[in-house]
Amino acid sequence: MDINTVFLSGIACGVCLCALFVNRTRLFGLTSVSKQIITKKTKKQEPPKFFDDRGEHKLVLVVRSDLKMGKGKVAAQCAHAAVGAYSKTQKKNPAALDEWEYTGQAKIALKVDSEEELMNIYNSAKKVGLVTSLIRDAGRTQIAPNTKTVLGIGPASKNAIDFVTGHLKLY
Repeated sequence: MDINTVFLSGIACGVCLCALFVNRTRLFGLTSVSKQIITKKTKKQEPPKFFDDRGEHKLVLVVRSDLKMGKGKVAAQCAHAAVGAYSKTQKKNPAALDEWEYTGQAKIALKVDSEEELMNIYNSAKKVGLVTSLIRDAGRTQIAPNTKTVLGIGPASKNAIDFVTGHLKLY
């Protein structure tokens, strides 16, 4: 073998080893929990005892249907809730965020018929330790100022979110 072949073989081996190290979670199908054990970079997050923090995750957007918001208004309010929930989860439970990203980033819109029902869902989600983002409208267009419009919950395990929102209908 000549020196060029040896050199190129060494480069190829280095690139492959680097790819294995950087992408080990995707290549070996490890969950974020397994990744935490391997890397020990993040603090251990203790999920509530009644659900598992591994597997399928989702972000739920609970929309008040009684406000009769236009489609664009609903979309904007849901976007506010999604960004808020993502940002809070990034700080409070990065392992859940990783799991959500690895399992397809599911986003589900559900509906409630009143502010009271929205607040009941909000309180239940907080009680079991889920990340929430409650959106209040600024009142510049269709809705009165400070009106609670949408609640973002998660990203978190499907089981945990279904425990709180499983009875609601799709928006």
